[in-house]
Amino acid sequence: MSNVRQLRDKTPDSEKITINLGYVDLGRIDLLVQEGFYSNRSDFIRTAIRNQLDSHVEVVAKSIERHTMELGLRDYTAADLEAVQAAGEVLHVKVVGLARIGPDVTPELALATIASITVLGALQASPEIKKALAGRIM
Repeated sequence: MSNVRQLRDKTPDSEKITINLGYVDLGRIDLLVQEGFYSNRSDFIRTAIRNQLDSHVEVVAKSIERHTMELGLRDYTAADLEAVQAAGEVLHVKVVGLARIGPDVTPELALATIASITVLGALQASPEIKKALAGRIM
């Protein structure tokens, strides 16, 4: 009997981005980190981004409502898509955040049930699903 268990792969809960900063701005950030205001550069940048997003919270909320988008994490499983298919409907996926198409979803099922995908944030799906839906991803 083995004492080894297979652990599930951890899906990252954030997305890496790259930004270019001038040397003076970078130096000012490093100074604030050195003085203990922030734990590191990333902490400063995340805080600055959150502060900007907080200052535009009403505009973002109105835009999400106007575009009938969902905010946050939205999972689509094979069962979800089979229910859509059984109802004779198709989905227009609109997510601000993270949209995940489950590993149990086949490219055929995705094509039959997902008419379009608009994701502001990140889309997680198998390479096969992304390839099948390439023409429907806005």
